Amino acid sequence: MCTPKNALIVDDNQLNSNLVAAFLKRLGWQACIVNTGDDALRWLQAQPFDMVLLDLRMPHLSGEQVCRRIRDELGLDSLHVVAYTAHGMPEERHRMLSAGFDDLLIKPISFADVKALCTVFETRGER
Repeated sequence: MCTPKNALIVDDNQLNSNLVAAFLKRLGWQACIVNTGDDALRWLQAQPFDMVLLDLRMPHLSGEQVCRRIRDELGLDSLHVVAYTAHGMPEERHRMLSAGFDDLLIKPISFADVKALCTVFETRGER
């Protein structure tokens, strides 16, 4: 039996977090939910994750700031970091990928979106 993959979901909206966690669970993943960027950075220092789903608009630290800190301060270059937002214009996608994100999901997120993301992640493997 395969070991489940672990995802860290970072979103200040509990409804969004719970929905994404439920989708991941259906796909055989385990999910940990935190609601601030500071909490995400602490969790990432304490234990390994296979993927982070990171809301872009949060109080105190934005998703973009958290991603830069994941890459620059924590040195987690191979960690798959996915931005998710309700504001997904094409120019924003380019900016997010330039900021260190591996992928971008646009809210509202569906089960099919999360399944496609997990399929791409599993096909790509680790960077």
